[in-house]
Amino acid sequence: MSRTRSSVFAAVALAGTLLLTACGGGDEGTQKAEGSNSAGSADQSQLSFQKGTAKQNNADLSTGDTAADAAPARQSQVSSPVVRKWVQLSASAAGALDPVVTNGAGFVLYRFDKDTADPSKSNCVDDCQKTWPPLVVAPKGKVFIDGIDKSKIGFIKRGKGFQVTLGGWPVYLFSKDQAPGDTNGQGVGGTWFGVTPDGERAGQGTDGSAPEVDPADGGQQGGDQPKRELVERSVEGRYKIVEDPNDSESAAGIVSGKGCVNTPSFGAAIGPDEGSGPIKIWSGKDCTGKSALLEDGSGTFANFGIDKVNSIFIGEFAAN
Repeated sequence: MSRTRSSVFAAVALAGTLLLTACGGGDEGTQKAEGSNSAGSADQSQLSFQKGTAKQNNADLSTGDTAADAAPARQSQVSSPVVRKWVQLSASAAGALDPVVTNGAGFVLYRFDKDTADPSKSNCVDDCQKTWPPLVVAPKGKVFIDGIDKSKIGFIKRGKGFQVTLGGWPVYLFSKDQAPGDTNGQGVGGTWFGVTPDGERAGQGTDGSAPEVDPADGGQQGGDQPKRELVERSVEGRYKIVEDPNDSESAAGIVSGKGCVNTPSFGAAIGPDEGSGPIKIWSGKDCTGKSALLEDGSGTFANFGIDKVNSIFIGEFAAN
């Protein structure tokens, strides 16, 4: 075969490829996955978009977000990201987060401040992705859009599928969210936040800062979802944990730093050691589990219904 004839065949093949790429699929057409962490072929990146929920579009509920093994806690038990044939992105409200994006089963989606949005890149791998399962859709899969601007949605290559991004930020579930609408991942480590429909941190002001605090808006709050939520703008602090709430000298340990700090679990109370501000106490390590806000940075754990405190978040707080 001559070089000229080979060139003609190559040109025809290229034209055919461009024509196929231009042809959309589904109600909302297709979109290529960009910002990939690793290379993926163009045909695998064709994902169809459809307006409305999966249920409204008569999707097979056993193959997407609503499947039993798609629950965050179930996904944390496997080593590789779970790839679904369809995912759903809904503009919703959960707890104090309004707006926040949820998946088809109503679980909150989160973003990670240590990722990057431009270019889109995930830095949550290995054990991190077990705690924070990425939202991954299969090649040629469907994305149901429920109140989300399609222009805010993107994808990066992840394993055998594509992880969804919003505003460039890769999105995840939280394995400690047990039921739809849980927001246990909000503020964890000072780096994890619910994601808004445009990719911003949920629960914060439009400029990314904490909303103004109304001093009359309640006091110390206990339980899993306190009235006030600590946010990422952490403040350096130093605190003393004591074994006897009535004896400030019965020190069990000193904790210092900012953001989420793990603490000795055998203390009974905590107080500022060097004029520190508010903290949030958590029953689990890495700022997980049951929580309570201590506005003046001190208090007896039992008064907040927490027997053992394993971590604290040192930072500013905002009214929800």
